[in-house]
Amino acid sequence: VQLQASGGGLVQAGGSLRLSCTASGGTLSRSSVAWFRQAPGKERAFVAAIRWSNSQTDYASSVKGRFTISRDNAENAAYLQMNDLTPEDTAVYYCAASIMSTLSPRTYAWKSWGQGTQVTVSS
Repeated sequence: VQLQASGGGLVQAGGSLRLSCTASGGTLSRSSVAWFRQAPGKERAFVAAIRWSNSQTDYASSVKGRFTISRDNAENAAYLQMNDLTPEDTAVYYCAASIMSTLSPRTYAWKSWGQGTQVTVSS
């Protein structure tokens, strides 16, 4: 499955963005989906994940309560709603998918990756 992340942009601190992850060449309905982010000079870090089997979710502590991951199997897409953004959220955001029923925060657990979308939060 090929993934396409979109919805990034420039937003002021306190603002919101909704990222989308759309799939082609396959279905996301039986894939767990995750969002990771990578800031300049830093390693790619886990943000959130949703398990395909029961839609259980998990979040990095830094985004818990501000970000919400969701999926729409009919649209073959997953989303990351980001509220109350801060400059520390500035990064390239990547979506990833796995046929395993996983919420792993490890990049190696996710086999399919999108190309990334830039999120910049100004102070």
